[in-house]
Amino acid sequence: MKQMQIMATVAIVAGAVLAPFDAQAQQSGDTRTDLQRHDLSAPGREAIQVRVDLAPGVAFGKHTHPGEEIIYVLEGQLEYQVGDKPPLTLKAGDVLFIPAGTPHSARNPGSVTGSELATYIVEKGKPLVSFVKQHADKTAH
Repeated sequence: MKQMQIMATVAIVAGAVLAPFDAQAQQSGDTRTDLQRHDLSAPGREAIQVRVDLAPGVAFGKHTHPGEEIIYVLEGQLEYQVGDKPPLTLKAGDVLFIPAGTPHSARNPGSVTGSELATYIVEKGKPLVSFVKQHADKTAH
């Protein structure tokens, strides 16, 4: 009986501690669901698949990956800014290839959740996402 009380107390405390983090993730409006990760036959490379859901109006800032990203839009529409190219809006069924190390961002300009299946072919052991620092001191020439 005493052990059950201790476990119940631990569960309540853990729930109270973790709840703010879960709420913060839900409030941000983007959800990443890891689907699979496998080593490839190419040494030092792995494939990772992730479902990314962006709520209406939500943006995912400029970032890079240590390998290629292959995108398939599942639902809604998503706007991508890849390198210095003009923004590109894709709808369900559209695809996009982003070369390794290319800075890019995504946002949902629509009124419903936008979802993509992202497949990464990346260097194993490196962070999957690295955010690009924005330069605040842009001067006109």
